[in-house]
Amino acid sequence: MAQHIGIVACSSEGAALCYRTICLDGATPLGRYGHPEVSMHTPSLAQYVQCLERRDWRGVGELMLASADKLAKIGADFLICPDNTIHQALPHVEARLPRPWLHIADAVADAARARGFRRLGLTGTRWLVESAVYPEKLRAGGLEWVLPNAEEREEINRIIMDELVCGVVNPAAVTYIQGAIARFEAQRCDAVLLGCTELPLIISDANSVLPTLDSTRLLARAAVARAAHAAGAAA
Repeated sequence: MAQHIGIVACSSEGAALCYRTICLDGATPLGRYGHPEVSMHTPSLAQYVQCLERRDWRGVGELMLASADKLAKIGADFLICPDNTIHQALPHVEARLPRPWLHIADAVADAARARGFRRLGLTGTRWLVESAVYPEKLRAGGLEWVLPNAEEREEINRIIMDELVCGVVNPAAVTYIQGAIARFEAQRCDAVLLGCTELPLIISDANSVLPTLDSTRLLARAAVARAAHAAGAAA
């Protein structure tokens, strides 16, 4: 049996894409229609946003931990979170997690190195791009990164929080983010890191001037690989 994946979810759009990717990509290692057992828990997004707006990272961490505990009780073997921003709270609760945690930034950094990228443009909420979530992991892997400027951070954050997490796709938002990616290209970046799990809903290799690192799908595929490896080892 493949391991049971527990999804500590935050926003619905990113979590749904992660879940769907696990189910579809599971067929590669596990056979037609096969995928690991998956469970997901999320509190109201409003609870997370209230903590984020007052930068209450301990509060964010406690919400994550509550989900983790519930998932562990129903049998999850390890945990993932398809939300880059709230990984900033992980250090506050890491010692109390009931199951191993697969970190989204590790999955992205591993993929960047495997594809030969060295300098990444980082997109995401303003909380994410101003945090150490990705710098710590990228630095450890010998990778460089470039952040959006202050104006871009605010507008990309608005696009994510006012539109994408609410299921709204606005062509003007696509154009704006494409412009930010073009500026990364001008700063010698060789890829763009989609550090918000909703950004892959509107940006991909098909409409970006730089190759994309889709954090949502990369995390999902890393989870499938881990779950399936356990099944192979047991066999």
